[in-house]
Amino acid sequence: MKYCFVIPVYNHPHYLNALVEHLEHYQLPIIMVNDGSDVECSDLLRKIAQEHSCVDLIEHSQNLGKGQAVITGIQHAYKLGFSHAIQLDSDGQHRWDDISKFLEASQQNPEAMIIGQPEFDDSVPKKRLYGRYATHIWVWINTLSFEIKDSMCGFRIYPLASTIDLLNTAKFQLRMGFDTEILVRLKWNNVPFVNVPTKVIYPENGISHFNALRDNIGISKAHTRLFFGMLIRLPQLLSRKVKGS
Repeated sequence: MKYCFVIPVYNHPHYLNALVEHLEHYQLPIIMVNDGSDVECSDLLRKIAQEHSCVDLIEHSQNLGKGQAVITGIQHAYKLGFSHAIQLDSDGQHRWDDISKFLEASQQNPEAMIIGQPEFDDSVPKKRLYGRYATHIWVWINTLSFEIKDSMCGFRIYPLASTIDLLNTAKFQLRMGFDTEILVRLKWNNVPFVNVPTKVIYPENGISHFNALRDNIGISKAHTRLFFGMLIRLPQLLSRKVKGS
């Protein structure tokens, strides 16, 4: 089992130095994907890559979306021979000290998708929280399962072999809807899941790139596509439920 970090970055400069310094303690390679960030953030990423030999920087010439940034990082990790990729967002929301819990869960369940189950404090915007509940309902409908507790948390560990197989055979929503869609499709492929509770905050100087119109439309399209995909797979999914798998 060979692990690496995959960090998608789009104009989130505030926590990058601290994040890399923390990740260095784990002595694992760090793949950072610059998804067309502005000059300030791009220059910072290049400086970090020069100063930290553990950082492998990949750059998109323009913003392609978080989903594509994650896909780029996962594909690069797999080509380098890694078996698992630890995804962390770069916006300062995640509790980095929980990385060891995620690693332990993955090592005990090497075939499983390890996903963060957020524990929010009072800093979470209520609209974002209610929106997550709506997505949870669609995920439960589209998988006929409650196994995925939260599909939107960007703190997770991908088992790369099963993930790459899926990326090679399915078309994905490449922006904010990707985090959810990839989990539903992995569940359809009978990949096991382990949920790891982790605290999530919304820092005061946090930057959100969620575009209410564009991303809500994209997420709605993804849910619709998944719903019809679920209907096609309904006999198989029901058979699994009967068998308890």
